[in-house]
Amino acid sequence: MVGGMSESNKSVQVSPSDPVKIMGPSSAGIYSTSPPIYASPNSFPTNFTLGGMDEHSIDDLSDTIAYSFPKSKIKVLLLENISATAVNLFERQSFSVETIPRALSVEELKDKVKDIHILGIRSKTKVTAEVLDAAKRLLCVGCFCIGTDQVDLDYAQGIGIPVFNSPFANTRSVAELVTSEIIALSRQYPDRSMELHRGQWNKVSKGCWEVRGKTLGIVGYGHIGTQVAVLAESFGMHVIYYDIIPKLPLGNSQSCETLEELLEAADFVTLHVPKAVETVNLIGEKQIALMKKGSYLINASRGTVVDLKALARALNRGHIAGAAVDVFEKEPEKNGPGFQHPLQGCPNTILTPHIGGSTVEAQANIGEEVAAALIKLVNHGATINAVNFPNLELPYHAECHRILNIHVNKAGVLRDINDIFARCDTNVRAELLGTTAAIGYLVVDVEKKTSDETKKLISELPASIRTRILY
Repeated sequence: MVGGMSESNKSVQVSPSDPVKIMGPSSAGIYSTSPPIYASPNSFPTNFTLGGMDEHSIDDLSDTIAYSFPKSKIKVLLLENISATAVNLFERQSFSVETIPRALSVEELKDKVKDIHILGIRSKTKVTAEVLDAAKRLLCVGCFCIGTDQVDLDYAQGIGIPVFNSPFANTRSVAELVTSEIIALSRQYPDRSMELHRGQWNKVSKGCWEVRGKTLGIVGYGHIGTQVAVLAESFGMHVIYYDIIPKLPLGNSQSCETLEELLEAADFVTLHVPKAVETVNLIGEKQIALMKKGSYLINASRGTVVDLKALARALNRGHIAGAAVDVFEKEPEKNGPGFQHPLQGCPNTILTPHIGGSTVEAQANIGEEVAAALIKLVNHGATINAVNFPNLELPYHAECHRILNIHVNKAGVLRDINDIFARCDTNVRAELLGTTAAIGYLVVDVEKKTSDETKKLISELPASIRTRILY
């Protein structure tokens, strides 16, 4: 769309701290993982070569782009001992970074986020609708972990806040923990260690086994499940798996038609499933009864997946020979005494405080991955790997201003925006739109002369949630 150009060529100064038009979350409340819609002939996937326009990646251009808000005024709050890798990446962007080594309560967080643009958390901090309402300048939230259930994703989406996480960066660390627990349980490490701590020497071989030749059943054959399979096969184990989605097996792994088939065949069962309604008490009294007498159960997925009282009964009567649990339905907000659990005191049972991804390597990888995604959002409007937003990344176009618009997803909004471009004689160089059931996210590069008026009119549309000029 090419029209006449206005006489003004003044750079528009719009900051992330300026008031934005906020609307409540859409009643749809469900977000899609559909691929982005390329809504303009000038819009390309991010790996498209901008021949003759610019041969550098958009990241290489960050230091040369004239942003509408100084980077040094971008405030970042990182909680819960987030890796120094992330801190370094933010500081290299000249962002102002504050770190707090613990989780904050909702009331504490409401006070701290008032002037924050980027919020980084791990699994203990709860980002509720109240917190999001208090964060008037918030641009994005980064969960430096796998899970995002500690954030009200639907509400964040409805007010235009993308949320990012790192679902795969700690894969190896979790897989190694699970593999070590297979061997520890088969040799009764927990009981022998506790006996020696109490001064009791008890050298026995009864009930202790090599893992070579044993069958490992993996429930959930995703990134972690497949890594566990590879490591287990290196020990000489036979690997079977069950997943609701057909998966190509790695190595010699074999798939099972049903969960029941796996439970009946496996000597060790390890769980790697997401938190969902369908996975609550996935392993209950009935499923435990199907498992072999003397088999072992490991859960490093979600605390709601196993009926713990049923597992405790099975351990105490000897039907299950050992268990390892790293995740709990209710986890303390801070370290210290007072934790209670139905599996405490059960024989040959390993309880660990959600440390599957707690290695230096995993935290550094997570720090780098999530921080990089947040920086791309702030610098370029990219939402690749956001869990509650359309995933978009528009290539850089020289001599343009970039407008970002988040709006309620309903018929006619894109028509209204394109009418504004026509009325303002705005020359659009590239336009990229993606939608979920609740919102639409539009990234558009326009020639500079009419960007001020264009942004103002788009922000005044009844469906607009947030509109700003990035650069």
